[in-house]
Amino acid sequence: MENKELQQITEQISQNDFNRPFNDRIIFNPRLRTTGGRYIPTRRIIEINKKYYTELGRDELVGIIKHELCHYHLHIEGKPFHHRSAEFKKLLSQTNAPRFCERLPSEASQSTLIYQCGQCGMKYNRKRKLNTERYRCGKCRGEIFFIEKD
Repeated sequence: MENKELQQITEQISQNDFNRPFNDRIIFNPRLRTTGGRYIPTRRIIEINKKYYTELGRDELVGIIKHELCHYHLHIEGKPFHHRSAEFKKLLSQTNAPRFCERLPSEASQSTLIYQCGQCGMKYNRKRKLNTERYRCGKCRGEIFFIEKD
């Protein structure tokens, strides 16, 4: 799928689900890594992570587009368009758009490192290695030890 086809799909979803036209641009951004998409209000452009389309398919892509269109249309109307606003949550439910996108299968397969506090027993799950000489437990300030790789 190319940006031209993505633009057509978005215009169609906007007209069918929101009853409003989408007059701006939507593109695939290959630099997005941790999110399915984002709306940039200053440029009035929507960027989509192409990995979600390639790994999870068209249905997930449509959900991400709907989510970003909620941000877009609320911004155009001058209403609060952030995740925490009541208007945003209401528009999500009206259009049956997801609040969060699913986790990518390629990202889910990464292993987790488990650390534990020596004093209170608090466990920490991390994706990246933690320098146990530098950091302490956030609960009791105790020393943290590496337990296992999950």
